[in-house]
Amino acid sequence: MTDLTLRFAFLTEADRLKSVERANVLMDLSRPENSAEHSWHVALYALVFGASDRAIAMLLLHDLVEIDCGDHPIHLVHDTAAVQAAEDAAARRLFGMLPGGETLLALWREFEAGESPDARIAKRMDHVQPLFQVLCAPRPLADHVGIVRDNMTSGRARRLWAEWPEAMEAAQALLEGRAPCGELAQRLAFLAEADRLKSVLRASLLCDGSRRENSAEHSWHLALYALVMAAHAGPGVEIGRVIRMLLLHDLVEIDTGDVPIHAQNGAAHHGAAQLQAEAEAAERIFGLLPKAQGAELRALWTEFEANETPDAVFAKSLDRAQPVMQNIASGGGTWVEYRVSYEQLVERVGLRIERGAPTLWTWLSESARVYFRG
Repeated sequence: MTDLTLRFAFLTEADRLKSVERANVLMDLSRPENSAEHSWHVALYALVFGASDRAIAMLLLHDLVEIDCGDHPIHLVHDTAAVQAAEDAAARRLFGMLPGGETLLALWREFEAGESPDARIAKRMDHVQPLFQVLCAPRPLADHVGIVRDNMTSGRARRLWAEWPEAMEAAQALLEGRAPCGELAQRLAFLAEADRLKSVLRASLLCDGSRRENSAEHSWHLALYALVMAAHAGPGVEIGRVIRMLLLHDLVEIDTGDVPIHAQNGAAHHGAAQLQAEAEAAERIFGLLPKAQGAELRALWTEFEANETPDAVFAKSLDRAQPVMQNIASGGGTWVEYRVSYEQLVERVGLRIERGAPTLWTWLSESARVYFRG
């Protein structure tokens, strides 16, 4: 099998994480959170709170083993040794699908050990996000508040009183009905608003065709694409910056919604009205952050949209490549729904993928042709 066949097979298998439910619920209480959108949200926490590229990469990977093992809620009793053994077996299976997967397996194991500086920070994000997922909700569930309280006093989050007291003081304030203040509160407000991206539905189906993908789990999958396809990036591309762009790139859809690229025969996507709406959304959403940080992340989003730098060109290519793979895996997906021709696929999608990742387009175009014959 070719290198790209193996990489796309791994990324298609990773799509299954979008169907693993967690005990947490979205902040609007509409449904359980899944492990893919959780991984995106935790990686976004890491970005906002200054973690390294390596720590962010750990968080993109950290829950992949739940494809085989499921989620293990912290408030329930588990056989820790058995869970660890099952998860290590899952990690060996999953990363064994990849060329050079030993590197990502080692990164996952480093996260699990929680001893290196990057792993400690990544663990900190993974353990604090569920606290604020509950406490920043407009009407948190009483039993979930109880779980948070126990977690802060005697559970895995207890150590954060020593490691990250500012965050724990903010959580305690919310428990007591008080509003936290300062720049930490601004960052938490931004991250709470970001939770709404989990409810923005896209045209693309999951690889198994079971439902529409949402924009948060799409953003996680794209960041994972960048990590896995780094060997196929062009010269001058910094994969860490690409991943950060992709974690942020669809946040504006909280206000604007997703506009399918093939809708209205391709005429609806990126028209003047949409571009203006997205710019206004970026101003509002990044404006929730402390001023300097909001400007920095807004600039990264603007760079992605402009599609001129090597990092943005590769990121845009992945943003077009992932839905092609979703459609291949789901038996044609939106191509069937929108009656897309192969020529339209090339014009709307292929040229952009080819610009930043020509090897990916060669593989995808050959695999996609079967859906446009006859």
